[in-house]
Amino acid sequence: MSCDTVPVLPLPALHASHSGSWLRPAKGDTRGISKGEAAMAAADTPHLILNAPLVATRLGYPDLSGLDLLELFAFIHPAKFCVPTPKGLAHAVGLPEPADGAEVPELLQRAAGVLLATCESAEWEAREGAWSILQSLARSRWQWAQIVAPHVAKPDRAEKWLFSRLPEWEEAPERAQPGQVLIGEEAIHGQLERLVGEGSERRQGQRDYARDVGSIFAPRERHGRPHVLLAQAGTGIGKTLGYLAPASLWAERSGGTVWVSTYTKNLQRQLRGESRRAWPERRADGSRPVVVRKGRENYLCLLNLEDALQGGFGGRSAILAQLVARWAGYSQDGDMIGGDLPGWLGTLFRGRAIRSLTDQRGECVYAGCPHYRKCFIERAARASAQADLVIANHALVMVNAARGRDHAQRPTRILFDEGHHVFDAADSTFAAALTGQEAVELRRWIVGPERGTKGRRRGLAARLADVASYDDAGGEAIEAAREAADALPGDGWLQRLNENAPSGPLEHLLAAVRALTYARDESGALDAGYGIETEAAGLEGDFIESAQAAAQALAAIRQPLIKLGIRLEAMLEDAPDWLDAQGRARIDGARFSLSWRIDTLAAWEALLVRLGGPADPEFVDWLAVDRNDAREFDVGLHRRFLDPMKPFSRVVLEGAHGVMLTSATLCDRGEEGPDWGDAVQRSGTAHIAVQPRLADAASPFDYAANAQVLIVTDVRKGDLAALAGAYARIIEACGGGVLGLFTAIRRMRAVHGRIADRLARGGLPLYAQHVDPIDTGTLVDIFRDDPLSSLLGTDALRDGVDVPGDSLRCVVMEQVPWPKPSILHRARRAAAGGSVYDDRIIRMRLAQAFGRLIRRQGDRGHFVVLSPAFPSRLLTAFPAGVPVTRLTLDEALQRIATGVSWPVGAAAKEDEHQ
Repeated sequence: MSCDTVPVLPLPALHASHSGSWLRPAKGDTRGISKGEAAMAAADTPHLILNAPLVATRLGYPDLSGLDLLELFAFIHPAKFCVPTPKGLAHAVGLPEPADGAEVPELLQRAAGVLLATCESAEWEAREGAWSILQSLARSRWQWAQIVAPHVAKPDRAEKWLFSRLPEWEEAPERAQPGQVLIGEEAIHGQLERLVGEGSERRQGQRDYARDVGSIFAPRERHGRPHVLLAQAGTGIGKTLGYLAPASLWAERSGGTVWVSTYTKNLQRQLRGESRRAWPERRADGSRPVVVRKGRENYLCLLNLEDALQGGFGGRSAILAQLVARWAGYSQDGDMIGGDLPGWLGTLFRGRAIRSLTDQRGECVYAGCPHYRKCFIERAARASAQADLVIANHALVMVNAARGRDHAQRPTRILFDEGHHVFDAADSTFAAALTGQEAVELRRWIVGPERGTKGRRRGLAARLADVASYDDAGGEAIEAAREAADALPGDGWLQRLNENAPSGPLEHLLAAVRALTYARDESGALDAGYGIETEAAGLEGDFIESAQAAAQALAAIRQPLIKLGIRLEAMLEDAPDWLDAQGRARIDGARFSLSWRIDTLAAWEALLVRLGGPADPEFVDWLAVDRNDAREFDVGLHRRFLDPMKPFSRVVLEGAHGVMLTSATLCDRGEEGPDWGDAVQRSGTAHIAVQPRLADAASPFDYAANAQVLIVTDVRKGDLAALAGAYARIIEACGGGVLGLFTAIRRMRAVHGRIADRLARGGLPLYAQHVDPIDTGTLVDIFRDDPLSSLLGTDALRDGVDVPGDSLRCVVMEQVPWPKPSILHRARRAAAGGSVYDDRIIRMRLAQAFGRLIRRQGDRGHFVVLSPAFPSRLLTAFPAGVPVTRLTLDEALQRIATGVSWPVGAAAKEDEHQ
């Protein structure tokens, strides 16, 4: 689009970055200004800005407000993403990129003009509902409302707005169990060639991988003994299409459902796109053959949204609710966390209210909801029952598998991508945590909200009032549970603990946990502001008595809940005349919620009853006080399986027919190649006497020619100034494109604070997790979009981040990623070989981090570790042949800046040991 023909919105515009601040009046030229002058100007008159929270951070003016172009974009283009940077906005509206910060204010004026002109265009795809929402936004005093109003024409007839616009889901019969079919190697390779595309280069590694995956779809030979494949697939193999080929072929021939499970939302999005090669967007009957499933807390709750729109939210949060309503009318699936709701929308409102619009634990009223037939969650659940492919996450797969063998959506053919995370996912899924926050949540679910508390959350009696009035035994069980729940902590419990005034048996126990944890702490975490913990061992008599009293109180809650579950089941079997289909669905949902909480209570009781007795070798128990920046937010007792793959094998593997765990870093690599011992141990197959099939598909990338590991030996550990200086010089030498990985948030923040302004003045933007008010997914999008930018982060960026090409040219680790010395880690370390166990963990983390560097053919880059004493035994974490060199920072900078060719082969190996 030519700038000469672009309409310009004649309003003042402001831009601020680490490199400076610029202001452009409504009419006139842009000029550079100081931070103080920029803050004063913004406070005096609303200016056009982009990403107000980020600009506020740059100016040090937290109360900054203005006419944010991202809010306007969200109104005009709901359910469409825009990278929230000047460059990203320019691309989204078809304008030239600004050359520097001084050109951004004019871009904002022109982009606003383009967006407003869109509202007058006959091609505006999102016109439906805009006028109605705009009236509500005007009543909420949205700053854009009066500017936008002249450009949005009032429709000739009433618009179909959100709740009337959303389609209703329909009931469908359960799918028949899948046919027992065999898919041969030739058929798999034929399907793979169709998915890859005619004329594409044939990759033997991908063909072998697809053949191996096909083995898990063979008919099962013995009950409780699934086919299991552990498949390591190096980057570049094309494993996604490699497993979709046999999966799609089996689903077509058998009429069954395949579940693909991931650990990160990024991979879920990628899978959704790749799956279109194998399945159409919709079948002839309009149903979707591919469905993405997530936990309930990811989806918009329409009843929560209705409450927010009818006065539940005020101020800026009310504006957010209206923009979310606008999005919901165009969303594909209502997924608010990682779906088509822009990740930056919530952060524009300082994170307010987004979570409260999702489905919170225990508050769903199922068929009692007026929007039940349009519910995004229910629609996704029903669609997945009819789908050929369900894309889910590890935790949801495990939860669905645990719901019983008769459950219609129990996964039986499962492909665990990012399989190296299955152990961690199982560790969390099968954990027990009796904490103050969890206990308060249970009390609210049973009793309802405390008096004076806002919200519509209702207790058991309110949700099942008709059951109580019809069935005396059910009503008595509900009342007994309500009375027993008074023993649970209520609002203000943490303050009462701080004042040494606990109320009830659970709060007395939590007070004892808190006191003992503080008394025993010698970790140094207390002074640093971090959480503290201690073993649940050597406990005195008073503590044991408190635990037993708490266990009895929990049992008194669990027993009436069990009785209520029995009464609900009886009511479904012998249903009264007034119980319609919606009522049955509501009661069935209540049964599921009951079973979940009954299991939770049983796990808590088991944890408490065992305190003071002999240690159970299957579990690790400890007490903890959770803190953030020296502020306590939770207290409790914790239990984890020493080997969480034991319950995983019972719940997931035994009921499955075919399971694959796959990853580029599934097993440890030794001098002689893959070491499968730990991978097999962490698959859970030993617990069901299954010998998994093993497959290793090496990456086709020439790492030795395109990557180099530089171990910098003269940046002293603990020297923060030297660490910051090293990061700044490396980023300058690279010209951006650096991913910096830290093991501690505090050090990352300190480094960012020391170098961000310096780099920005050189035209090298620096972003950081836990610093910039932007969600992690959007930070990665910004980093991917700008080759001059760099990004600092922690564990979340070490794995699952796909930034190919020139945007990521260097990965820097501030030190060796040692495991955190927690009580749980210590127990597992002792059971699994001591330092050998630690080394495996570190090598896996290094391999995952290195995997961010080379993502596509043609990628090149450096992997830098700032560690004077990097152990040589960890070097097998890197691909064979990659040159590893120990050198000073100046020498490393010279290699990075000049791009000299590095040694390969034997010479490199000699270098690494010097």
